[in-house]
Amino acid sequence: MKIQGNTILITGGNSGIGKSLALKLHEAGNKVIVTGRRTAPLDELATTAPGIAAYVLDVRDAAQIQDFARRVVTDHPGLNVLVNNAGIMRTEDAAAERDLGDAEETVITNLLGPIRLTNALIGHLLGKANAAIVNVSSGLAFVPLAAAPTYSATKAAIHSYSVALRVKLRGKVEVIEVVPPGIRTELTPGQSQREHFMPLDQYIEETMALLQGHPTPGEILVDRVKFQRWAEADGRFDKALATLNGG
Repeated sequence: MKIQGNTILITGGNSGIGKSLALKLHEAGNKVIVTGRRTAPLDELATTAPGIAAYVLDVRDAAQIQDFARRVVTDHPGLNVLVNNAGIMRTEDAAAERDLGDAEETVITNLLGPIRLTNALIGHLLGKANAAIVNVSSGLAFVPLAAAPTYSATKAAIHSYSVALRVKLRGKVEVIEVVPPGIRTELTPGQSQREHFMPLDQYIEETMALLQGHPTPGEILVDRVKFQRWAEADGRFDKALATLNGG
């Protein structure tokens, strides 16, 4: 992936990993566009980093995605990189019958959102030089967290989707999967204060360095996530699963 001179769209770019990536990519010499559901954080980001363009977008809304895609390529015809980052994580007790509202919203946000936005922009991206699609999955795609089964499943699906998309778009659009471990963000309440999670700034620095590789790896794996990513291949999946889930 070319690391500068792009026009980059980042969903969920008003907080956490998305916001930090937006700022770093902006500093690196890219035109950056971010989306989020709430206006106030977007306005704050635009004030902090003049030149970043911000749009309100709810990736749960299929019609809104279509309207947004038409608008963003009109406003920013140079758009050549899509970063599917927006996501939610909810805990669930899958061992008991429950209301599935959280599970359904997780699937819509984390899986259908990226698929729909990619679909809406793929025709445009195919016509651009140095085009790339960057999908943010999770270490939980490879070793799931029992307390967040639907989240883990959606990230496993994003991994599989990225692999398939890479095959279909080879030589046309680069497909990169970013695989974070547990990061100190507010993805879940109090997560930013958990000392055993990776500091956000450290994660972003390591990720930016990997993105500048020649060639860029198909999967961006910081050292801390390799415990999960390679657990099955290394024959230690059961141990990793027990470690992650307190077994």
